[in-house]
Amino acid sequence: MSPEERIAELAPYGFSKRQARFLDLVMRHSGVCVQRQYASFASIVQGQKTRTLFAKLVRRGHASAFECRHNRGRVYHLHGHGLYAATDAMNSRYRRPVSASRTTERLMMLDALISSADVVWLATRAEFWNHFGVVVSTPPDGSQPRELRRSPVDGLCSDSMRVGVDPTGRTVLLYLVVPGGREDFRGFLARLVPILSCLPAWTLRLAFPRSLLEVYAAYQQIVRDEWERPLHPQTIDELTWYFERRRDLPPDRSPFPADARFDRAAAAFNGPRFDRLYRRWRRDGAAALGGAVVAAISEALATGSGCVEGFTLNHSYEHLSPVISPSVAMASAPSRHVDDIQSADQIPAEPAIQP
Repeated sequence: MSPEERIAELAPYGFSKRQARFLDLVMRHSGVCVQRQYASFASIVQGQKTRTLFAKLVRRGHASAFECRHNRGRVYHLHGHGLYAATDAMNSRYRRPVSASRTTERLMMLDALISSADVVWLATRAEFWNHFGVVVSTPPDGSQPRELRRSPVDGLCSDSMRVGVDPTGRTVLLYLVVPGGREDFRGFLARLVPILSCLPAWTLRLAFPRSLLEVYAAYQQIVRDEWERPLHPQTIDELTWYFERRRDLPPDRSPFPADARFDRAAAAFNGPRFDRLYRRWRRDGAAALGGAVVAAISEALATGSGCVEGFTLNHSYEHLSPVISPSVAMASAPSRHVDDIQSADQIPAEPAIQP
């Protein structure tokens, strides 16, 4: 379904177009939200209109509300059968119960999505295959054997990652930085290389929670190490020699008798980047050191067809962990039926906020 079709399907449930657009975003990308996020999305002051919307969602069984720590607000889990069925998303993982520990991360992701209001965010596998068709090697109908149905695109939509398209057709990749995720980020950049090298224009946006601003410089350094410093052919030759010698030695051992060339290589190729390359080389062979593909990423960054941006999520999230986990509450709550459909609010649509 197109965005316009999904919005039209939600209208009979009594929601304005602006409200339906917000609910559609929540159902496709987080499943949970707080009232201030609707106010930001709609560019309105948080007040009676916001409270009325969320009271209606709870009253009709579309959502459940959960008190947060210290009585500081509520988190709403959107799980109603009718709304998800209307948008052809009955099997969405966001409709399922979510643990309290995952709620905060999903709220952060929703804030990051709202901050890029001009981007159309992809959510389903079919949407991904349609957009990234140039790098997809197998059809989405599953006509090939299971072992052949993998593509670099398959792992793009994860809890910390979203992909969208801006009005110019540029691919936007949104990555949410989480505590202790530096090595995951290195692996993520490596997985992006074969995809981005086939795209005409792309932007990688890193969303930093306010509590993690101190790691901003470290993530910049990781991008420089992985993408802005491609391996030259002579370096690849020396790295291959070093990896071959390293493979033949016991872990953390040096050659005996001492080998000056090995010691120089060990010092030059020390660090997380080369440890990751070594593991990939053990698995994939010479293809793991594909300098030409990484050079294409470096060239894209130099010409502007590729771009890496960072921005801060200027909200506090520590207090937004629900006192009762939605997974526990939903397991014990009785089922409820949706009220009779009412007419939509006649509120004129307002422009969404700009990044």
